[in-house]
Amino acid sequence: MKNILIINGHQKYDSSEGKLNRTLMDNMVRLLSEENKIKTTSVQNGYTLSEEQEKFLWADVVIYQTPIYWFSVPGLLKTYMDEVYAYGVFFTGAHEYGSGGLLTDKKYMFSTTWNAPEKAFNDPTQFFNGASLEAALRHLHSAHAFLGMEPLKSFACYDVIKNPNIPKFIADLDIHLQAVLHD
Repeated sequence: MKNILIINGHQKYDSSEGKLNRTLMDNMVRLLSEENKIKTTSVQNGYTLSEEQEKFLWADVVIYQTPIYWFSVPGLLKTYMDEVYAYGVFFTGAHEYGSGGLLTDKKYMFSTTWNAPEKAFNDPTQFFNGASLEAALRHLHSAHAFLGMEPLKSFACYDVIKNPNIPKFIADLDIHLQAVLHD
């Protein structure tokens, strides 16, 4: 049994209400609560810094369910990270840059939704010039490496506006979670 914190990083815009991210998060809670203890946060609903820091310290695994807006997480999720990832709680100063992370016993995973089609990745002739999903999320992985956390393989739903195949997204996420969380 693991302690799992699931963070919904969606930020509402006129054209994006967050239904898919909410559906994926609800499905994760349903699936994972059968064998694990679960806590959740929806950044759009507000949060208390000390409570969020306690959730991180409690968690064995942190899962971010987030859309990707303009090649990064929504502004509210970035603000959450800026505020919650506190010096002295999540990291300290270190002789070597990036080696002062205090969350070395924690793992994390990004579950992302993209309007980009899957073919835009891993092909040097396409938009991301051959970059993989993990490479496109490199800046987020670097932040978590700074905290000392270990990555689990990221998940993505692609082409979510033009081709929203919700049943496939849910089934694929279930398979992914089973694979990465059963070590």
